[in-house]
Amino acid sequence: MINLSEMREKEVINIRDGAKIGLIYDFEIDLENGRVIGVIIPGPGKILGVFGKNKDMVIDWKNIVRIGTDAILVDIDVEL
Repeated sequence: MINLSEMREKEVINIRDGAKIGLIYDFEIDLENGRVIGVIIPGPGKILGVFGKNKDMVIDWKNIVRIGTDAILVDIDVEL
């Protein structure tokens, strides 16, 4: 089992292109069912999730492929 705080320390990598997306800074949680439904990665230029443009990336939990010891692998289509 992994803690949410441990997940925040792992790099998120997209398996489609091998790009490093960033670090998780928040989670979307379904309080009714007690489940994590997504993770939030700060948008480009944000420092500590505070300063910068408000283009955060939300990744659905179903798109997380694997949580490893050093990284979290996701399968998402990134629109540029």
